[in-house]
Amino acid sequence: MNNSQPVSETPAVNRDKIIIRTSVIGILANVLLVIFKAAIGLFSNSIAVILDAVNNLSDALSSIITIIGAKLSGKLPDKKHPLGYGRIEYLSAMIVSGIVLYAGITSAVESVKKIIHPEKPDYSVVSLVIIAVAVAVKIVLGRYVKAQGKKVNSGSLVASGSDAMFDAILSASVLASAIVFMLTGISLEAYVGAVISLIIIKSGIGMMIETLNQILGMRADKETTDTIKQLLTEEPEVQGAYDLILHNYGPDKNLASVHIELPDTMTVREVDRLTRKLEAKVFRQTGVILTGVGLYSYNTGNDEAARLQNEVREKVMAHEWAVQFHGFYVDTEAKEMTFDVVMDFNIQPKEGLQILYDEMHRSYPEYKLEIVPDVDVSATD
Repeated sequence: MNNSQPVSETPAVNRDKIIIRTSVIGILANVLLVIFKAAIGLFSNSIAVILDAVNNLSDALSSIITIIGAKLSGKLPDKKHPLGYGRIEYLSAMIVSGIVLYAGITSAVESVKKIIHPEKPDYSVVSLVIIAVAVAVKIVLGRYVKAQGKKVNSGSLVASGSDAMFDAILSASVLASAIVFMLTGISLEAYVGAVISLIIIKSGIGMMIETLNQILGMRADKETTDTIKQLLTEEPEVQGAYDLILHNYGPDKNLASVHIELPDTMTVREVDRLTRKLEAKVFRQTGVILTGVGLYSYNTGNDEAARLQNEVREKVMAHEWAVQFHGFYVDTEAKEMTFDVVMDFNIQPKEGLQILYDEMHRSYPEYKLEIVPDVDVSATD
């Protein structure tokens, strides 16, 4: 008797399947819409309908590239790329935005030609019904794709879903211009086409900027950083968590480093046990891998050290460009003092350091100082 149980799919494998399945549905729907709209546009001599079909064709191509990107990004890490291929999804999203931008530019060119050399369209009731059905299909498709994108944290799918909802609005405008022509004889075709092309161009530029920001690296999501810091400081030994930096290697593939503040009485063995516990806890509850945990020690049982810390904090935080003060430690016998300061982007680190060093030397001339400037990479409030 075979008692073996089927192996459940990993979240990454399941995510890829959802992305591919959703993209395939989008491709099939868009290809059908391209066929119907292109036929209507050619028979009715409508530039707006033809451009609407071109827009659907770009959506189909975008879905194909999304599938390719998802498959490539899902490759296992290897010697050459030990952190995996997750960032390929950002490159595929950049290609998609390029396609959308190109479609918008070519549509604008054709619309301007039709404005200069106008041609009257010839609609039928059947063509209007097909366009109306296309609007309904795009609304349903957009809601479905966007929901699936949010479910698996796929920026490409969310963008495709939003684009589909946009398409529904554009198709509705084409339908409205057709009805206006049938009722009044006034042709708005070329002008509607120009508006559509401008919206497509705006969408492509927006997608490109968003993807470029992801490639360059953006400030970590505040909700995520707050959650990680809360998980760390829940442990009684951890007085504070600072300098949290998240490194993104694709959707849902985040590595992080952080400094935690511990009492100066802890042994290396105790610190080792604690950091291992924290790494497991953060990964289990957020999916973020802590690749590095740095340490700050704080003075215990020393009233003079506490007094100095409060004084220095007050002096540092009096500067409007000082975002946060942490990592303070002082050896009152050896006359050594060290602390970190997070500075905002309105001041150069060298300038801020010079101000602080001058100020601290005047106030504590007998102390050897070490001030470390930190970058405001995540929310610190």
